[in-house]
Amino acid sequence: MFYYTYVLRCTKNGVIYFYVGYTTDLRKRVKRHLQKEVEATRSYERIELVYYEACQNKTDARKRELQLKTGFGKGYIKRRLVSYLQSAGVAQW
Repeated sequence: MFYYTYVLRCTKNGVIYFYVGYTTDLRKRVKRHLQKEVEATRSYERIELVYYEACQNKTDARKRELQLKTGFGKGYIKRRLVSYLQSAGVAQW
């Protein structure tokens, strides 16, 4: 079994936010976000999966989720997705 750490690009009133989470079933979890079944992302107008990583251990996935929520982690995602962010017109997050 794999555990997935993922990043969603969320839009609300023209402002872009990034949501980081982890799950064992990435497709099901993203579907729940899109169907407005997740309280944390329910208010967003648009939700898009932009990045994910797979781990074989729940603890490692959870640690990675927490790391990606830090300043270092946000910088990592910005560097990792530089082409995507530029093409999407995302300057800051």
